[in-house]
This record gives sequence, structure tokens and C-alpha cells, in this order.
Amino acid sequence: MRVAAIQSNYIPWKGYFDLIAAVDTFVLLDEVQYTRRDWRNRNLIRLDGNLHWLTIPVEVKGRYEQRIDETRIADHSWARNHLKTLTHAYRRAPFFEEVLPLLTPLYETHAATERLSEVNASFLRAICGHLGIDTPLQWSTKYETGDGASARLLDICIGAGADEYVSGPAARDYLDVELFTAAGVEVRWADYSGYPVYPQDGESFEHGVSIVDLLFNTGPDAHLYMKSFDAEGHVLA
Repeated sequence: MRVAAIQSNYIPWKGYFDLIAAVDTFVLLDEVQYTRRDWRNRNLIRLDGNLHWLTIPVEVKGRYEQRIDETRIADHSWARNHLKTLTHAYRRAPFFEEVLPLLTPLYETHAATERLSEVNASFLRAICGHLGIDTPLQWSTKYETGDGASARLLDICIGAGADEYVSGPAARDYLDVELFTAAGVEVRWADYSGYPVYPQDGESFEHGVSIVDLLFNTGPDAHLYMKSFDAEGHVLA
């Protein structure tokens, strides 16, 4: 049983979805503190050849220690504005007509949603379904966890019955691997190097943009530019 746990992000990059596909259970770690100017409520797209932030406005004033799952959306015009921006940015992309119908109902449905976590989870599930990734997404609040980053993650693994924890490489700076090993849980690091480039608007290629950029530009061939699929588009075991 392989498990990964990470904070929910807004329309994240392709590596995030590769991590989801690489495990049997993916846990949204939204009971931790919301961090400003991070990926929780924003992501990058290409607009007129340049990098452009799509940001969901959230309430932060006086809420310095709020959790991600407590974070509320501040201005509900964001959904209409984001859909309009995406339409302008990718209207000439090869697969605009195929991908826009995937995104439009999501923005329309969540125009009045109060909590950021709900928006993020809904977009994640819809895009996973589009890609053929059937890994279940769960909330970390389902599990009883202790204090400390490593202990919390290990408790999630134990609660999920995992014998393998798959982590993004950034966690090497803080994850107590020995704690996992002592509990019989192997730690494996996701590898985000060596992604192939795909046709993308702009003078220099950027891997770290939202997956919507990949979908608009490559359509049904998106799996060829990810690491979790074989050549036929099946999720690797």
C-alpha cells in the first residue's frame, strides 16, 4: 500500500498529478497552516507567451495561523475572471475546444464556494478523472495524527495501512526517514527530473506551469509528457 500526503494546490503542475497516480491513496494535508504566496491558491499559466499567475483571493488579514481547510475565498468573482483569462490565454491552443468543457463547469459550480480546500479538491478530482487517474483522494482529518511534520505523516501512513510513503523531493530537508523505517514504512522519493518538453507558447519552456497548459497544448497525448503513464496512456503500476 503506497500513500502520499501533501497540501491541496490550485490546478497544480503535472508532477503533482504524477504523484497522485504513483500511490494507492492520496491524502490532502489541509489541516496544516495556510502559507501565503504559495501554491495553495494560485498557479502559473502562459498568457501571450509570458508566465501569468492565476490567483484565488482568500481572506488572510488577522488570520496568521489559519489552516488551509479553514481558509475562505474573499471575492467570488475569481471564478468568472479565471475562466475568462484561460479562454483568452489558450483560445488558439490546439485542444482548446476539447479541454474548455472540462474546466467550465468547475468554475461555474464553484463561483460561490466558500472554502479554498473544496475548490482545490474538486479541480483535482476532475482533472484526475480526465487523465484516467483513479487514485482515491482523502482528507488528512480522517486520521488521528500527532504533532510534528514527520510524526503526522507517519501517523497517516499507519492509519491508511501503508508500507510505503512516496514523498516529493523537497521534503528531504525535514522528513525523518529513520522514524518511518523504524515503523516499517519505506520512504520513496518522487523524481521530477527529465520531463520531456511539449509545444508551449513562449520563448523559453517552463515545466512548472499548471497542468491546464499541458492539456490545452497536447490534449489526448498529455500522458506522453508525464511519468505515471505508459505509451498507451495507462497508469503505470
